[in-house]
Amino acid sequence: MGRTVVVLGGGISGLSASYHLSRAPNPPKVVLVEGSKHLGGWIRSIRGPGGAIFELGPRGIRPAGALGARTLLMFLLFPRTCGEQVSELGLDSEVLPVRGDHPAAQNRFLYVGGALHALPSGIRGLLRPSPPFSKPLFWAGLRELTTSRGKDPDETVHSFAERRLGPEVASLAMDSLCRGVFAGNSRELSVRSCFPSLFQAEQTHRSILLGLLLGAGRSSQPDSVLLRQARAERWSQWSLREGLEMLPQALNTHLTNRGVTILRGQPVCGLSLQAEGYWKVSLGDSCLEADHVISALPASVLSKLLPAEAAPLACVLSTISAVSVAVVNLQYRGAHLPVQGFGHLVPSSEDPGILGIVYDSVAFPEQDGSPPGLRVTVMLGGSWLQTLEASGCVLSQELFQKQAQEAAATQLGLKEPPSHCLVHLHRNCIPQYTLGHWKKLESATHFLAAHRLPLTLAGASYQGVAVNDCIESGRQAAAQALGSEIDS
Repeated sequence: MGRTVVVLGGGISGLSASYHLSRAPNPPKVVLVEGSKHLGGWIRSIRGPGGAIFELGPRGIRPAGALGARTLLMFLLFPRTCGEQVSELGLDSEVLPVRGDHPAAQNRFLYVGGALHALPSGIRGLLRPSPPFSKPLFWAGLRELTTSRGKDPDETVHSFAERRLGPEVASLAMDSLCRGVFAGNSRELSVRSCFPSLFQAEQTHRSILLGLLLGAGRSSQPDSVLLRQARAERWSQWSLREGLEMLPQALNTHLTNRGVTILRGQPVCGLSLQAEGYWKVSLGDSCLEADHVISALPASVLSKLLPAEAAPLACVLSTISAVSVAVVNLQYRGAHLPVQGFGHLVPSSEDPGILGIVYDSVAFPEQDGSPPGLRVTVMLGGSWLQTLEASGCVLSQELFQKQAQEAAATQLGLKEPPSHCLVHLHRNCIPQYTLGHWKKLESATHFLAAHRLPLTLAGASYQGVAVNDCIESGRQAAAQALGSEIDS
């Protein structure tokens, strides 16, 4: 009888793991277990009035680098040995690219001192004063090139940026970036885990700038007609015509056709390791047996399911926390933005509650509906939301809508009431890689290896929160479960 692999969690990481398991030359029996009725995790697309698309989670995927290339290939075009390319998921015609010459690719802003400021780009932008920075960023670059290598095995993002680039870049740019990517605090997040390319650049080349310059383009990447087009047109990101949820929907259909069993609405109650070496996965009134388990659940959730003999692992996983984010989608009729770009971020010193605003209509006007209406998404979270949660305040939709509309009015001049509004609070949605996160991963890996547990960890809790990172974690988890390398 063949092996059975049970994948816990039907987010994009679990779907990716199931996909790669199912494509193995001699695939095991694959059972994907999702506690809710929805597949795709935080990827969720809603069709609004007039056909407008509203993203409740991620809204674009970056094609850059090896991971971005693998994602584009995995979901869209699949090269075959005889040379032709086949679209297994049928999504290649649905791609909406943001090309390099587009305003959404070129322009990003910070909201500081009650005004929007374009982030400088190009040599000219680095050589002249660019508010909100008090002097040209050339001087921050010069400081970076002359700063010695750090000696600590890890450092907070703020400390790292302040040491290498100066206090202004740290408190404005890196603070905002951490809020935009992780909804987190740059004074708590780990540079080694949150921005490993920056950390490795300093360790290898003593300089971020030299490291990124000398290391660019060295990694081998897959190739296809679509990837060559993406590189030639310098895509900054891409989405799908009906929203990113088309990805998990297409994967659901594809996996079902390949014989993968998908159980929805089946929350896992516990895991127990039997004397014979297999797992018993408890699902309320029923249970599954598995030769190997891939967990794409949040680390803190998995920690509560592990058996007593895995208590040290559970203890480590329980310390990987996550923060909540409120997403408010707004649409305005007859309105116009004061600037054109991807969106803007807000440093914590300016507004602790508003993380940033994405200008959805600029990047993907095809999703504006008919008649078209201006779409923006306001992200709320950070210390403001943590303080509200800790105080026992009722986190109502009315509160988030009020805060979002005030931010859109103040920061973008959108003073008229929106024609459509969606409010969603995503609880514990973004893991926080705090200082020393790498030690937690090292400890978990060592425990699994030492005890030879047939368990593999995947998902956003470990080595990246972006869609590409999660898809790659699923691919690597499948390879580990299979005990071999798999095609990208």
